[in-house]
Amino acid sequence: MSHPNPSTALAAVVVDELVRNGVVRFVVAPGSRSAPLALAVAAHADAELHVEVDERSAGFFALGIGRETGRPAAVLTTSGTAAVNLHPAIVEADSGRVPLVALTADRPPELHDVGANQTIDQRWLFGRSVRWSTVLGPAEDRPEANAWWRSAICRAVAETTGSLPGPVHLDLAFREPLVPLTDDGRTVAEVFSSPTAGRADGRPWTAHASPPIPVVALPREFVAVDRGLVVVGDLGPVPGAATVVDEVAARLGWPLVAEPTLGARPAQTITTASHLLAHPGFVETHRPEAVLVVGRAVLDRHVAAVMAQSEVVVADPWGWPDPGRRAVRMVTGLPEVALPVPPRRGGWRRSWLEAERVVRRSLDAALDTFDRPTEPRVARDVGASLGGGDRLVVASSMPVRDLDRFMVPGPVRIHANRGASGIDGFVSTVLGVAAAHEGRTVGLAGDLAMLHDASGFLVEPRPAAVFVVVNNDGGGIFSFLPQARFPEHFEELFGTPHGRSFRVLAHLYGLGHRSIDAPGATVEAVEAAFAEGGTQIVEVVTDRRSNVEVHLQLEAVAREALDRWLEDRLRAPGRPSSPEA
Repeated sequence: MSHPNPSTALAAVVVDELVRNGVVRFVVAPGSRSAPLALAVAAHADAELHVEVDERSAGFFALGIGRETGRPAAVLTTSGTAAVNLHPAIVEADSGRVPLVALTADRPPELHDVGANQTIDQRWLFGRSVRWSTVLGPAEDRPEANAWWRSAICRAVAETTGSLPGPVHLDLAFREPLVPLTDDGRTVAEVFSSPTAGRADGRPWTAHASPPIPVVALPREFVAVDRGLVVVGDLGPVPGAATVVDEVAARLGWPLVAEPTLGARPAQTITTASHLLAHPGFVETHRPEAVLVVGRAVLDRHVAAVMAQSEVVVADPWGWPDPGRRAVRMVTGLPEVALPVPPRRGGWRRSWLEAERVVRRSLDAALDTFDRPTEPRVARDVGASLGGGDRLVVASSMPVRDLDRFMVPGPVRIHANRGASGIDGFVSTVLGVAAAHEGRTVGLAGDLAMLHDASGFLVEPRPAAVFVVVNNDGGGIFSFLPQARFPEHFEELFGTPHGRSFRVLAHLYGLGHRSIDAPGATVEAVEAAFAEGGTQIVEVVTDRRSNVEVHLQLEAVAREALDRWLEDRLRAPGRPSSPEA
C-alpha cells in the first residue's frame, strides 16, 4: 500500500496499529498539525471517533473511557498549548492508574528553536506522569519506517496496560503537506511507496500480554488477630476487587469499611464508619487491634485516626499508599487469606453490623424529616436508585464524601477521579464513561465541578447521561474547613459564589433541564430525565450555610443513636460491654 505523502503514511500506520492493539476509541481535538491523524481516524473502518473542541475536556473524556473499560482510549491534539492542556487528565490517569494514550502532533525538528508558530518543546512535556514517552517522525520514505512505527505503538499499548497502568505519550512530528493535497490544491503523486502493511489477519505487530495482578497471602500473625478491620479505598481499574475484599473480610471475621471508589459496595459494608469512629464510646469498645488497608483510603479522618492506633498492613497492586506512615507491612497485590483462620464466635463483626444498622436507621429517618432538599439525601437517594447495570460518576469534594457517609450498599458501579482528587474534567469523565457503557450513566457533582468543565458538553457525538448537580452557589466543602473561621475574606477567596442557574447553561449547550425543590423528588426527576433521553441536568438548589447545619444535625442523630445502643448493651443481662471476637 502506498500513500500520498510521508505524513499521511505515518498517521495511517499509527491509527491502524492502535486499532490492532485494541485501542479503538479516539477523541480528537481539532487542529492543523494533527490533521493527518484526524483524517486517518475518520477513514479507519474500525475506529470510533469523538470530537471535542477543548483539549482538556478531550483528555478527560478519554480518561472516562479508560475508567469504565480498563482499556485505553487515544486522545489526539495539535501542537503547542493544545498539547499542554492534556496534562490535567494525564496527571489523573497517572495517579488513578488509568490507561490512556496521548497523541500530540508536533512540528519537525527544523522548526524548533527558530521562532516557528505554535511550536514548543513537547518531547518530555508530561515529565514523570507518563509510563513511557517517545517521538515518532518526521516520516521519511524508508523501508524500515513501518516496523519502527508499528513496534513503537505496540510498546506504548503494553506500557499503558502493563504492571502499572497509566498514561503514555507519543509525540508525532509531521512535515507538510499534512493532507493528500499540495498547497495549490492539486493531488500529488504517491510519493510514499515503502511498505506500510500490518501483520496478517489483523494481528498486532508485536503481541504482548499484561501480567495478572498478583494475589499475596496475608502474614500468619496478622490473620490470627481476632479484632481487626478491613478498610478499602481506591484501587483503580481492578476487575472483581469488591468480591475479593468481601471474601477476605468474611474469612477473617472482620468488619468491612469500603469507600465508594471501590466500585460497588458489598452488602456487608459498614457505611456509617465515619459516625461510628467519631463516637468515643464506640471507639473505646471497638478499637481494632489490626487494620488491613486495601488500596488508597483517604476519605475519612475518623477512619484514619483509628488506624493510627492499630497494627496496619497495606495491600495495593500498584503503589505505596501509606500517607500516614502507619504500615508495618506492604503487600504488593490483592490480599488473600491462604491460612486456616482460628475459630471465632463472630461477636466482633456482628457487633459492628448491629451498630451499623442502628445508626443507618436513625440517619435515614432523620434525612426523611427535612422539609427541603439536602445534599446528604440527594447522595443517598441517587445511589440507592441505581442498579447493577448503571454507572454513577461522582465528583470530588462534598459529593463523594456524602456518598461515602450516606449511601447504602448497592450493586451500582461507581467511578470517581480520586487519583489526584481534582474537580476538573468532571463533565467529560462522565460522558466518557457513558460513551463506553451500554447502560445508564449518572453524574453527581457540585456546581463548581460542573462549571469548571462546561465545555465538555461540546463533544460530538454526545452520549446520553443525566447530571445531578447540587447548586449551593460556590465551594461548599470550604464551609467545613478551617478557612471558614476567617469570615472577612471567606466568600471572596473560598466560597466563590457565582450566582448562575444551570437552566441557562443547559440552554447554551442544548441540554435538557429540570429543577427540584421537594426533598424526595430527586429520583423521580432522574427517571424522568432518562425517559426524555439525551444529556440532561437535574438541578438541586441548596444553601451552603444550611448544609453545614444539616451535617451537624445528622452527626448528632448518629451520636445519640450510638449512645442509646451502647447503654442498652450495658443493661442487657449477661451481655458483655465489649464485643467478643
